[in-house]
Amino acid sequence: MIRFSLACAHGHAFDGWFRSSDDFESQKARQFLSCPACGSHEVGKALMAPNVSTSRKRSVAVAEAVAASSTGKPAEAAETMAAGPSQAELIEKLREIKRELVAKSDYVGEAFAEEARKIHYGEVESRGIYGEASPDSVRELVDEGIAVVPLPVLPEERN
Repeated sequence: MIRFSLACAHGHAFDGWFRSSDDFESQKARQFLSCPACGSHEVGKALMAPNVSTSRKRSVAVAEAVAASSTGKPAEAAETMAAGPSQAELIEKLREIKRELVAKSDYVGEAFAEEARKIHYGEVESRGIYGEASPDSVRELVDEGIAVVPLPVLPEERN
């Protein structure tokens, strides 16, 4: 069984278990998949568990592209919130996590997808990397079983 992180066109995230990537595609085509939050059948794969990281600038674009992938329409605007004291603590923890991930990884820029494949297939030494990748490249990596995750986009990076 394969666990996929999924997202609907309205931005709701959830997980699903499938026998294979083909099983996911078959269920999607027959509209057997629906969002547990809103019931939408416009469901696509989201980014999955960390192994290698993508650029923070691409994180939002990838999430929006995944949400819109089944409809061909632009994704809805991202949800926003006013951070209270407990959220501020979580945001600070995200800053720490991001600093540590970047400090312990190599920046590979636009060669992210190519380098991620080399690492996955054992052509180069395994290491943490981050860089830029198009939404299509990220989807292809996920389809190949290469785990990628966006770096968190922090509030100060959106202004």
